[in-house]
Amino acid sequence: MNKKDSRFNRRDFLKLGTLAGIGTMMVGADILNCSKKFNTSPGLPNIAPMEKVRIGFVGVGMQGSSHVRNFLDIEHVEIKAICDIVEDKVVQMQELVANAGRPVPTGYFRNEYDFIRMCEQEELDLVFTSTPWNWHVPICVAAMKNGKHAATEVPAAVTIDECWELVETAEKYGKHCVMMENCCYGWRELMIFNMVRRNLLGELIHAECGYLHDLRELKLGDMYEGRWRIKHSIKYDGNLYPTHGLGPIAQCMDINRGDQFDYLVSMSSKARGLNLYAIDHFGADHEYARQQYKLGDVNVSLIKTVKNLTITLYHDTNLPRPYSRISMLQGTKGIVQGYPDRIHIEGRSPQHQWEALETYKEEFEHPLWQNLSKKVLTTGHGGMDYLEDYRLVQALLNGTPTDMDVYDAAAWSCVTELTERSVANKSRPISFPDFTRGLWKKREKLEIEV
Repeated sequence: MNKKDSRFNRRDFLKLGTLAGIGTMMVGADILNCSKKFNTSPGLPNIAPMEKVRIGFVGVGMQGSSHVRNFLDIEHVEIKAICDIVEDKVVQMQELVANAGRPVPTGYFRNEYDFIRMCEQEELDLVFTSTPWNWHVPICVAAMKNGKHAATEVPAAVTIDECWELVETAEKYGKHCVMMENCCYGWRELMIFNMVRRNLLGELIHAECGYLHDLRELKLGDMYEGRWRIKHSIKYDGNLYPTHGLGPIAQCMDINRGDQFDYLVSMSSKARGLNLYAIDHFGADHEYARQQYKLGDVNVSLIKTVKNLTITLYHDTNLPRPYSRISMLQGTKGIVQGYPDRIHIEGRSPQHQWEALETYKEEFEHPLWQNLSKKVLTTGHGGMDYLEDYRLVQALLNGTPTDMDVYDAAAWSCVTELTERSVANKSRPISFPDFTRGLWKKREKLEIEV
């Protein structure tokens, strides 16, 4: 896809841009230095090791404040600045850091663009954003242009132009730009990744994944500042949140490291769930009951890779249902699936029968999960958030590649606009941009220490 063929053009974006003690929790040096086993690849910044990581946070609501707490428990981290449009949230995080016996970070809360002042004035190594989606790219770009690495909650971007802006800025300034996809660090996901690297499933053929989460109460309630999230369901129709399910699958399939997303087709169902929920809870005359929502209740997309692997990707957030990411991966030797966790390996499992994934734990559990303390397991999303924060810090301290890089952030996030375009054009195939510009053919695949 041409870079100009996107929801917002580059000129609009540039106008916007001018404004402006882990040792007690994990055991073993081999685990702590796991990232040293990764090989550098073309296109990655060459970053010298750091003695400490100085961090500034932008957005410290529910998810952002959870990350602040995680980083307070990671050695060699200094929280230098806190930025949010709500002053009380900034003060709460300043008090949290002070109560941990650390210097009080500088607060920034003048206006929506105060993150620019923070990036310009503070001596930081990393700027971490947990804001509404439309602010992720402006904040990351401001960080990198001012000599800081950038990390962002998911998705990293919502348009093709924004994805290119992240890639081009990271390349120009030689900085990391990492999308913090916590689901890549789940117990199931890392164990499956380990199985794939040890060839338990054989040659990979197909995957099914997605984000299937009843968000009706959250979207129509007060969870999100200014109720920003429901606005996306009103304006857009496609897969608005692809990375939770797709990220772990992409890593197993060596996307950007030997294979590449080629094209997708996408279709959406009718929209009924949000209206019916609003009628039941707020009354038929409420604005949310009468609102016309563009987002179909269920979006289904099919992705084909250059090497002919296939992926079925779902987005399902407006109907009553239990949570799932599906997490299914199928190869020539077997199949593994989540929700519930189960596995079948030919010649090892009973014929035509599933086994509990737990029975493979002793042999295939990822080293990062083998010695986690109870404290870590009680952190955000069952420990996934802590692990992603810890892994990023270790990469910066050791001067080694991050588990996810800017090319991953772009390839996984661009699915949103690609699906919107396919849905709007009777599910016609839409090609993925090659954000690596051909480097995926020679980049070495992500490795882990077993």
